[in-house]
Amino acid sequence: MAFEIWQVGGIRITRIPELDRIPGMKGLLPDATPAALAPIDWLRPHFVTDDGKLNASIHAFVVEAEGRCILVDTCVGNDKPRSYAGWDRMQGPFLERLAAAGYVPEQIDTVLCTHMHVDHVGWNTRWQDDRWVPTFPQARYLFGRTEYEHWLAASREASDSDGLDHGQVLADSVQPVLDAGLATFVEAPFEVCAGVSLLPTPGHTPGHVSVELRSAGVAAFITGDLMHHPCQIARPHWAATADVDAAVAVATRMHILERVAASGELLLGTHFASPTAGRVVRDGDTFRLVLD
Repeated sequence: MAFEIWQVGGIRITRIPELDRIPGMKGLLPDATPAALAPIDWLRPHFVTDDGKLNASIHAFVVEAEGRCILVDTCVGNDKPRSYAGWDRMQGPFLERLAAAGYVPEQIDTVLCTHMHVDHVGWNTRWQDDRWVPTFPQARYLFGRTEYEHWLAASREASDSDGLDHGQVLADSVQPVLDAGLATFVEAPFEVCAGVSLLPTPGHTPGHVSVELRSAGVAAFITGDLMHHPCQIARPHWAATADVDAAVAVATRMHILERVAASGELLLGTHFASPTAGRVVRDGDTFRLVLD
């Protein structure tokens, strides 16, 4: 398969899809009705279907920078018991796609999780010899301390009535990494290596981070779930049902949109259907995405 690849100065970014062009987003963005989307003509044809449904994606990014091989977010994963039927005990070709892009798990030296939702930590581990083991045995997994402590407390104090399987996700996709001694807890802002930094972008979750890349005078910004769909560029006030604090998420999104529109840096959406990257520009009193 063909892979989307971007060069940002000396940094190379490769998109590894797990689930591509998912229609509908299952009520994640309730404000994004067909009628509300209709005036945002630049969303079509890539991001909105002819009948007004949102196209989305679940993918990871491999970032090669300063001799490092970094994986940003690890999707849903295989074999994991999940409440959402479409993700329950999946059997997908993610590792085969990673290999087709030129990477094997042993090459990954750093794993970054923008947050600990089910679709961002799944391939942290895989089922092997009747147990969950780290998929990337040579990597340091960088987890946000605030993020981990929040979900650890939530898993103890509340049910998974929101369908995000918090306790199960920690048990099968985070705890085995801790047990293997491969985890490092960090607080954003945090420099991973020269040109790769984690920036705090709270709201979707308390410890949510995004990833900024800088090299040779150019920059790129990997969103995580700061935004789920390009429609939130045009309508930053549209909140996601999965946001822990929607008001903070909206404020953070506005701040970042102002920033990347001013800087001209490349924006890579963690759930944006292909084509996944573009430049944010002013569009009247809001913004639009110009595809790269």
